[in-house]
Amino acid sequence: MGRNLFFQSIELMLYIPGMNVASLDLNLLVALDALLQEESVSRSGRKIGLSQPAMSHALSKLRGLLGDPLLVRTGGRMQLTLRAESMRHGVRDALDRVKEVFVSDAFVPGSSTRTFRVFMSDYASNLILSPLSKAVRRSAPGVRIEVHLWRGIAADSEESGRIPDAVVACQTRDLPGFYRQRLFTDRDVCAMRRGHPLHGKKFNLKAFLEGPHVAVAAVEFSADPVDVWLQEVGSPRSVAVTVPHYIDALHLVAQTDLIAVIPERLVRAYSSALQLAIKAVPLDVGNFDEYLLHSARTHADPGCIWLRELIKSLCPNVGRSGGRLAARTVDSAHLRTVRQGLK
Repeated sequence: MGRNLFFQSIELMLYIPGMNVASLDLNLLVALDALLQEESVSRSGRKIGLSQPAMSHALSKLRGLLGDPLLVRTGGRMQLTLRAESMRHGVRDALDRVKEVFVSDAFVPGSSTRTFRVFMSDYASNLILSPLSKAVRRSAPGVRIEVHLWRGIAADSEESGRIPDAVVACQTRDLPGFYRQRLFTDRDVCAMRRGHPLHGKKFNLKAFLEGPHVAVAAVEFSADPVDVWLQEVGSPRSVAVTVPHYIDALHLVAQTDLIAVIPERLVRAYSSALQLAIKAVPLDVGNFDEYLLHSARTHADPGCIWLRELIKSLCPNVGRSGGRLAARTVDSAHLRTVRQGLK
């Protein structure tokens, strides 16, 4: 973007004692800088895209404003006056400072030491935090990721000054002041240890409902959405233990004969390390979407744009090791509504 175009129509609203320059626009500051650097009306005009008459007019205005001729002819060439000479570095510095105000700072991942504040649901942090951390270390080793638990209350975050640079959560409703885009779709499956008594047997609805379960009442929910949904459809399960985090449930399942209903991508991400088996839930559990949200206040920030693109690049493959269960005809509206209503 040319300097003259950049500063066009932008007024420098200042008052200096003894000099009222409230009507001075920044084109004159650009013109002054060019004149001081080039010491020539024609060369300075070419430098900032002004004709010689227009540059001469700018010089005339500057002379009247500053009370100094600035450029004088000495012999066969133009020279700066003593005052103009003394202003050279100050004007260049002032112009650079003005640019800092109006031009966004570039974000260079490899050299940045910035801290990004990312809010995630329990499910999302267990699923994508590890690959996100590895990706950041590879491309931006000086960048720090500060993770906070997403409780579904964006307004509280902004009012407290903790404005998220990004949010990853099952937030199916639009939030005022936030952009929202879908990252990926997941569905619940039944997880159990590979040596579980039900592992090699037919897993029907009766076995599913009567088996001892571990439920997950994550912080962002008032109860396990699965249990609320099962109660509503008249098929309550037998819950032996309730934990606050999905990862707690996975570890408990891996070491006991408990079973759990957990999002499939998360189970697959830990199935090898924890020796987990996966069964289809013998009910129409539907599916749900995970979303990336960001505040309108961070929408155009180069660093936040980089972070969002990085998160989006990771999400298609998270938890996708191994084949997925056979597809079923599902209607996800009911369980999705339950999940949202519990927040």
